[in-house]
Order: sequence, then C-alpha cells, then structure tokens
Amino acid sequence: MDDLNVIIHDNYTRIQNRIAAACLRAQRDPKSVRLVAVTKYARLEWVQALVELGCRDLGESRTPQLEERASLLSPELRWHFIGPLQRNKVRRTIPHCSLIHSVDSLKLLQSIDRIAGESELKSEVLIEVNLAGEASKKGFSRESLTAEWESLCQISHVKIAGLMTMAPHVEDPERARPVFRELRELRDKLQQYSPEHVSLQELSMGMSGDFETGIEEGATLVRVGSALYEGLESSD
Repeated sequence: MDDLNVIIHDNYTRIQNRIAAACLRAQRDPKSVRLVAVTKYARLEWVQALVELGCRDLGESRTPQLEERASLLSPELRWHFIGPLQRNKVRRTIPHCSLIHSVDSLKLLQSIDRIAGESELKSEVLIEVNLAGEASKKGFSRESLTAEWESLCQISHVKIAGLMTMAPHVEDPERARPVFRELRELRDKLQQYSPEHVSLQELSMGMSGDFETGIEEGATLVRVGSALYEGLESSD
C-alpha cells in the first residue's frame, strides 16, 4: 500500500476498534452502530480509499459536492446528508440520499415530503434537536419538538427514522454525555405517543471527539470526519 492507503487503513481500523470497545463497555452489539464517514473536507482519493476498505456510509453537508461524488462513486454506497439543508436544494438532494440527518423545521420536512411525493421517492430523515441551547446550532428545542411532534408525524412520503443532535465542542467528551443522554430519553418519550408508522430507531450523535460517549449513550450512527484523515494534508 502507498502512504495514503496506509494512513487511511490505520485510521479506519483504529476508529472501528474504538467503536467496538465502546459497544463492549455499553454491552451493545457493534453491528448496532454505523460509522458515517464525513467527507466534506476530504479529497476524492481519500474517500475512494475508505470505500475500498469497506466503508459504505458517507456523510456530505453540501449539495453540489454530494451530487458530484454520488455520480463518481459506486451506486451501492449510502449517502447521508448531514449539513443544513435549504428548502430550495431539497429537489437536488433527496435523490442521492439514504438518510437526511438535519431536518430542523416543520417547513423543511413538509418540503421534503411534497417533493418526495412528486418525485415518487421514499425519503428517510432524522429530526435535528438543539439540546445544547447554542445559538450557533440549528434544530428544534426540546419544547418546540414536543409541541410540533403531532404535525411532524403527519407526512406521507417521508419516514422519520429517529433524532440527531450535536453536542457542544468541548475537550472533555464527558461533558457531551448529558446532551446525548437527553436525546435518547427524548426519543424514548416521543416514541410512546408516536403513530404506528413512526419508528424512531436511529440516534445520530457523536463526532470525532466524542463518538465513544455517544455510543455509550445509545447512538446508532456516529459522524466521524477528522479522525479518519489524521496525518493527511487538508484539502481546504
């Protein structure tokens, strides 16, 4: 292997081992957690190296780059849209996505539902929740999500598959634990009075600095970017 492939292989293996160890601590099956490799700042050859190692879930946060890379790489890959999604880009985004993590308003969900119906697509989404209370982060507050939950569930072409959150950027991942725990507890509460067609199986929480804590608190999807590319020169 050349230097690039060696670095990507070592990083990918290290992350997978850390996921497995976190699952062991939480008495969970490692297969219950999916690694979403964030590719926003990654060069195409880095992404190709990950795919060659068996990575099948890739996360993009910009529609133009998602369109380009989805056309260049295997159609068998599962693309996750993890960035803020503008309503005027929904039509371009949903044909390429396995899962949209960042539905942050009722209007956005309704737009996705309408366009999915027009395009005869069945879209899956996660509802983004801002539990950290930071103005820089998007998403429903706990209170607004609870208040609007009945309206959110009144869609016909979109499957609400779970919730997503972003913890505060802190050096100690333990400080993210209360946010992750609150998301899991909120998911459990919402599930109790959701209609039958809404099954909140997914929890997207945890990034490069805190994904192990996310797993210990119930994450089924962890979004890891920088830790996969350590030792490589940034593309930006």
